[in-house]
Amino acid sequence: MIQIYGVPGYGSTISELMLTLAGVRYSFINVDGYDKPGPAREQLEKLNPLCQVPTLVLENGTVMTESAAVALMLLDDHPELAPAPGTPERNRFLRLLVWMVANVYPTFTYADYPERWAPGAPAQLRESTGRYRETLYRWLEQQVEATPWMFGQDISLLDCYLPVMRRWTPHAAWFAQHTPKLNAIADAVCALPELQTVLRANRIL
Repeated sequence: MIQIYGVPGYGSTISELMLTLAGVRYSFINVDGYDKPGPAREQLEKLNPLCQVPTLVLENGTVMTESAAVALMLLDDHPELAPAPGTPERNRFLRLLVWMVANVYPTFTYADYPERWAPGAPAQLRESTGRYRETLYRWLEQQVEATPWMFGQDISLLDCYLPVMRRWTPHAAWFAQHTPKLNAIADAVCALPELQTVLRANRIL
């Protein structure tokens, strides 16, 4: 069984949702406190020296990190969870999947721990990255052309990002006001019966 090292409500939630949607069984190891010295950090550091969640240990012992990589791994056995290869929608899926982790994720890396990157102006860094994140979500809103999911009638692994990111800053009320299409997709993910247990365990519901 796959093991996921994560923290409830953190980025590991996205991988939990992806695995659950694909029907892949896993066990969850809570490493709350991994971002400061202590036993949790030491436990995670043995597997992933960067000490990031999620960190997955696959059934063959291989360590897998990065949510986009997890998505691509799952698509090998579950191709139905993305648009078909060779279609324009598949190209958009790949672009937005990488875009999400290359652009949105770093704003949390810097804003959540601003004292690491700008010890002389942590509040300013948190504020500026927060404003930039809002511009990213507004851009993503413009890329949504279909309903009820990002790419039309079939859910994709990319949709799993939205209820988790909506829980984070700038929070649900902002999404409802400024990015109603993203908000609607997040609501649709939250309504799926098969995801209820994971969503509740991660305080999304």
